[in-house]
Amino acid sequence: MFTFQTIKDLKTFLILWFSQTVSELGTAMTDYALVIWVYEQKGTASSVTILTLCIFLPTIFFRFIAGTVADRRNKKRIMLISDLVAALGTLIIFGLYSVSSLAVWHLYIINTLMSLMNSFQVPASFVATSLLVPEKYYTKASGLQGISSSVVSILAPALGSVLIAFGGMKTVLIIDLISFGFAFVVLMFFIKIPEPVRTEEKSVPFIRSCLDGIHFLKDHKALLHLTLFVAVINFFAKLGGDGMMAPFVLGRTGNDQRILGIVQSSVSAGLLIGSIIVTVMKPSKRKCRFVFITCALIFTGNIINSLTISPVIWCFSNIGTYVTAVIMNVNLTTLMREKVPVEIQGRVTSAQDTLKNCTIPLGLFLGGILADHVFEPFMKNGNFLSGIFGTGHGAGIALIFFISGLSGMIISLIRLTKPVYKELD
Repeated sequence: MFTFQTIKDLKTFLILWFSQTVSELGTAMTDYALVIWVYEQKGTASSVTILTLCIFLPTIFFRFIAGTVADRRNKKRIMLISDLVAALGTLIIFGLYSVSSLAVWHLYIINTLMSLMNSFQVPASFVATSLLVPEKYYTKASGLQGISSSVVSILAPALGSVLIAFGGMKTVLIIDLISFGFAFVVLMFFIKIPEPVRTEEKSVPFIRSCLDGIHFLKDHKALLHLTLFVAVINFFAKLGGDGMMAPFVLGRTGNDQRILGIVQSSVSAGLLIGSIIVTVMKPSKRKCRFVFITCALIFTGNIINSLTISPVIWCFSNIGTYVTAVIMNVNLTTLMREKVPVEIQGRVTSAQDTLKNCTIPLGLFLGGILADHVFEPFMKNGNFLSGIFGTGHGAGIALIFFISGLSGMIISLIRLTKPVYKELD
């Protein structure tokens, strides 16, 4: 629980956390508004997908460099510069929109640049949290960050819609800039982030330092195997439930967007509930084993969803799935903070993020291809599996859900028998 002493110990972190949450909410509302604007301009799903890829891909390609910079340079300065560039991007969008000159390709370029700066922001923020939070509070800090992310994901579409309806795109962009200003002032004048004692020589070449994260993982086999395990799990998650939820629900319900909104809200509810739980629960003593068990439970949600056409069951299944996912991720993050020296956390976590996330685009791509050209046609007119998964739209995706869920669950449970992970517990 949060006692007076806990709040006192986490005072600086809590101030930073709150100010960054305000800024994240402003950014999320802008992202939501821009997705709507892009779809109105083009009317195609691919235009929105490209916008997502522009946000996502640079964070993979530049993480190695960004992690090294975060370890070698002042964390606060990196965060301030990253925030400034992000604000500049929003300001440019505001200017172009105000003179009716904004084009979709402008957003692709601006979002790519902002994503590039986010590559530096993420490892710097990760290390900053480790430096501001005593080790015994790592789980609580991760839980609070999960709560803020969940609240932002719930509020951003609702507030964004209201602001667009009553004030238009300009209002959303102005509020985003105001929220940035608040977070920037707080970080600049009220937050002092201590710098860790550097054990490496300054003469170490930059390129060699960029590879330190990979070398650390190679020297610590358990962490490397755990990172590769998460990469495999991310692939199956995007191949099935996590990446294909929207077409699954729309296919099963005859394109009922109201039900899709309810199902997606259940995901946000699960994230929020899970984040609240981990802030008050005691950390698991055997975190690695706990990660595998909870991951197996997560994939049972895919199996449950695949075997029913009830939106009510989908919602309860998603709530349980994402509550468990938050608990798993917090224990995984805490494990990494405990096992990786703080002076190289930027490089190691960047290497891990690159390895873990490189399978996500492949999972998303294959999921769409397999659904459209293999599984949906296979289940359309009925076959020996129709008694289980039904026929028509969404039945093929349900089969993908089942296969990916069963695969993820089996892989997770098999990890429990591997002796390489014992050193992490």
